[in-house]
Amino acid sequence: MRGRLPLRGVFRIGGLGDVWHKNALSAVITLAVPDAVLLLLDRLDLAVYTSAGAMCALYAHGLPYRVRARTLLGVATSMVVSVGVALTAAGLTRSAPVLVLVAALLAAAHKVACDAARIGPPGNLIFTFMSATCAFLPQRLGEIPLHLALVAAAAALAWLVCMAPAFVRPEGPQRTAVARALEAAVRLARAEGAAVARARHDAAAAVNAAWHTLLPSPEGPGRHALERLLARVEASLPAVSHDEAGLFASWAADVRRNRPVPEVSLGETGTAGLAGIALERAAPGGPGLLRMFHPASPLFPIGVRVAVGSALAGLVSLAAGVGHPYWAVVTAASVFQANATLSWHRALQRALGSVVGLLVFTALLPIGRTGALALVLLTLALQFCTEALMTRNYWLGTVCVTPMALLLTELPGYQPAWRLISDRWLDTAVGVVAGLLGCPLVTNRRSAGRIDAALRRVADAQAAARRLLAVGAGEPGEIARVRGLLVEALVELRRAADVAAGEWWQRALPEEQVARAEHEGHRLLARLAAPARDRVGCERTQD
Repeated sequence: MRGRLPLRGVFRIGGLGDVWHKNALSAVITLAVPDAVLLLLDRLDLAVYTSAGAMCALYAHGLPYRVRARTLLGVATSMVVSVGVALTAAGLTRSAPVLVLVAALLAAAHKVACDAARIGPPGNLIFTFMSATCAFLPQRLGEIPLHLALVAAAAALAWLVCMAPAFVRPEGPQRTAVARALEAAVRLARAEGAAVARARHDAAAAVNAAWHTLLPSPEGPGRHALERLLARVEASLPAVSHDEAGLFASWAADVRRNRPVPEVSLGETGTAGLAGIALERAAPGGPGLLRMFHPASPLFPIGVRVAVGSALAGLVSLAAGVGHPYWAVVTAASVFQANATLSWHRALQRALGSVVGLLVFTALLPIGRTGALALVLLTLALQFCTEALMTRNYWLGTVCVTPMALLLTELPGYQPAWRLISDRWLDTAVGVVAGLLGCPLVTNRRSAGRIDAALRRVADAQAAARRLLAVGAGEPGEIARVRGLLVEALVELRRAADVAAGEWWQRALPEEQVARAEHEGHRLLARLAAPARDRVGCERTQD
């Protein structure tokens, strides 16, 4: 049993994310346009439907535009389907317990699907919030087509807004990903003591993520220049010298500021190595999305945990006589993270953020009730602040999310303030407790099994590396392919180990075996990187 409840770092405030403003501006624009139209038509009661579609603008900002177009289409379709299910349930029955169960099942489906697709922040929470809200809106079946059309129209606008920067900075996402890899390598060079292991993993993960961002992007001189830059960074792992750190920091600044990509000569052998990297990273892998819903999948226990915790929260909220039980469902769904320890952290952050957010709502309510325009402007401002603060710590983002959600309930018409505040607080408390209870009620022993699979993958990659090193200098493409395979395996092993380490009620983890595998993996990476370092050194001497 691993039942510790750590508090260290739960409320620590970090730095701003590097692309938070893109999420914020996209969401504000996509919310503002339909809100302005509805305001002119005096139909702000329909704003909840346009808001559901507009929230699609929060996704996929880290993806190259060709991939972003497909991903956003999937996000928009999922939003329309989720809201459609919720509205249909609301049109067929007014039984609150039934609607709670529908919202809980949708929350579980959102969690599994978003984790399987690795869609990234804000993950499943937006889908769950909007579908749970719509499930408790009074609905007639004949109104559903119009309401879904509003969702789809706002989602289409979100797609256009998120794709618009492609005309100004077509390589923006790729540049950002490569800059992150360069900056992670700089942090590795500056890390000391116990921080080195984490910095080494972060650098490998950033390089791996950058390859996955670059390779689906269109061919061209810009992509090839970024690939050479990234290949140079990867060749420096698992250790980065101080001289390299200064060079990488300068390159990162140039890449972020949209300056010409620094020229990095890898020679014929290094260029051939890029083919090996592309072959390995571009190969399809991993189970399909639908397979993640199978009872044997590693994500299935997480889905059951979300369903049980969310349903429990909603039903307890109903029994307590709270007027907005879907808030409890959303709170419980937001608490569930990759493991029990992270869920504990999220529960504390959600509770603190909600308390402070209720105070903010109390202060803003008199302004919001001066008129519909003021109400709309407040929600837009809070949405912008949410994206700025969420990257620093979840509890700070919740400080803005809480009053924004309460103000959205005011759009159809004003409600008693004290009832709103008390309902929100009770639902938060119930949702947090139910979410935490879901962790021991539905254990996830399969997280340890992921470590076993990751260890086997690392062992296979290490064996391939040893075979290559045993025959001396191999083909550059093969060296790059094996190095990429080993990097990905090590990144997945560390991810699996971190998830399992925070889970409760499971067998003892093979911590020593993981440490040995990582140590040997990084040693082999250094030996594989040695020829690349030598080639770069020779080319500098010739230049």
